Amino acid sequence: MNSTTIAAISTAQGAGGIGVIRISGDDAIFIADKVFKGINGKSLCEYNGYSAGFGYIYDGGEKLDEAVALVFRAPHSYTGENVVELSCHGGVYITGQVLRAVLNAGAIPAAAGEFTKRAFLNGKLDLTEAEAVMNIISAQSKTAARAALSCKEGSLSKKIDAISSCLIDIAAHISAWVDFPEEDVPEVEDEKLLAAFEAAKSDLNALISGYDAGRAVTQGIDTLIIGKPNVGKSTLMNLLSGCEKSIVTDVPGTTRDIIEETVLVGNVILRLSDTAGLRKTENIVEKIGVERTKQRLERCGLIIAVFDGSLPIDSEDISLLEKIGDIPAIAVVNKSDKGRLTELDDIKKYIPNVVELSAKSGDGLTSLVENVEKICGTGNFNPSQPLVANERQLLQVKNAASSVDDCISALRDGFGLDAVSVALQDAVDCLLGITGKKASDAVIDTVFETFCVGK
Repeated sequence: MNSTTIAAISTAQGAGGIGVIRISGDDAIFIADKVFKGINGKSLCEYNGYSAGFGYIYDGGEKLDEAVALVFRAPHSYTGENVVELSCHGGVYITGQVLRAVLNAGAIPAAAGEFTKRAFLNGKLDLTEAEAVMNIISAQSKTAARAALSCKEGSLSKKIDAISSCLIDIAAHISAWVDFPEEDVPEVEDEKLLAAFEAAKSDLNALISGYDAGRAVTQGIDTLIIGKPNVGKSTLMNLLSGCEKSIVTDVPGTTRDIIEETVLVGNVILRLSDTAGLRKTENIVEKIGVERTKQRLERCGLIIAVFDGSLPIDSEDISLLEKIGDIPAIAVVNKSDKGRLTELDDIKKYIPNVVELSAKSGDGLTSLVENVEKICGTGNFNPSQPLVANERQLLQVKNAASSVDDCISALRDGFGLDAVSVALQDAVDCLLGITGKKASDAVIDTVFETFCVGK
């Protein structure tokens, strides 16, 4: 348990009905007692865990606000330490004043993610569950929140533990067989080892294959809306955003810069960028916008290419299609309310996923949603299933799968159990690193640097 006592505002900064200042550490209750005076005259040190008292917050002799003090005693708290949460009226000024009083009483400011880091260090959470906390906070859809909560409740941890336990048992069996030949240890059978390794590899590959769909649901995909000027890109942006985000006129080149918005399309979070129309132009401002669009093309995760369906495909459209290359894409043939002169087969040569739509009326939006979910693999997404939530976890799973592959190769190529043991230990280390059972201080610090202060 940490000797220092930390404090921070744990609610969002801004006007609100309530603001919470969280205090955690050995002296949390003692420090809270210095600033909180209950109307019943009872010291917080006399309170049992899971108890609340109503009173006032003081900074020295100055009364600051009414408050409710919640007392949690170690180890039965979020951090596993003594914790007091002071709930006062919300607002930037008053919560700041209450925090200052707590710091004046002996606490120190909490670093980003320090409460959750202490929960991890005190065995209240493993690393995947801790990372899920921030995913719950940042969730932008019901499905994302359910997936994050499932991970917080241990769905990924249980899957990783099951795989690693199986591999650890195999490692122990091999070690006993090799090191103690005189003991009555069951023989290590290659076929049984191969079957176990193949099962572990299958489980790990399933986690890897589900990553992109999970990322689309929980983190979102950088999505670029591209097309020639005046094909309806901004109208589509406004349709998906549900508001007038982009300026819409009949004048080609109205959008000069990249306009961004995060939207929910079916189960998928799209970080949309409405771009300047791709064309040759002498206008210096529009030219800068076109160049920025080209740069975004190189790093986006999904393209929505928009075409004017009331016109035939021309050389500029073909040039745009050729620029897309292997990037996942959906073609939107817009202005379906005006009739169609565009030959869909001309587009399908480059983009198989084609949707006819009227961005102005919204007709065809359902088809666009279905295509987005299909291309992102989220149509049958189950948020209760184990989900690899970030690049750190994905890298560890991939490394573990690679090491299990090495185990299989070593067995099949006759390299012996020593070679198998080395690769097997690498796989186990990678899996233990996912949950934090074998993670360096640097990895742990990096995980919690992404948290907000107060959590």
